[in-house]
Amino acid sequence: MQSVHNFGVFVNLDGEPADQCTGFIRGPELSWRRIDHPADAVTAGQRGVGEIIDVDNRRGQVQLSLKALQEDPLVPFADQTGMVTTGQAIEVIPSGAFVCIADGVEGLVRITQFGDEPIEHPDQVVSEGDETTVRIVEIDLVRRRTLSATDLSQNGKRSS
Repeated sequence: MQSVHNFGVFVNLDGEPADQCTGFIRGPELSWRRIDHPADAVTAGQRGVGEIIDVDNRRGQVQLSLKALQEDPLVPFADQTGMVTTGQAIEVIPSGAFVCIADGVEGLVRITQFGDEPIEHPDQVVSEGDETTVRIVEIDLVRRRTLSATDLSQNGKRSS
């Protein structure tokens, strides 16, 4: 890895001049798991193996993917619809909360799925970092919809 930036990583391909970056890995192609910055997945000077996903002859650049050579963490969950499991709330947004049930496997619990009584904002029920119980209701491997979940436990936050 030649240099790490907010948007991705420039790489020197084997056999190319050392001062010429002819490869690029976009941030989303670095890992299946959520990363805040490419430096969370790789470091400058690190050697790695990637899969070629595109060649731009005009710019003389090859786009690579590291995650293409890693096992998709969603696949083991493909037949787990209906399974109840626990996960950590990793992001709370006005329309719901994203819950991570395994490294690289997360999904949205929509605000309408937080219980029988309506709530104004998901943070009435869950905060980032809370462990919570979810039921997997859909896994879509084609569209990479990692998880839709329901039955969010109330974590004692909602007052009745």
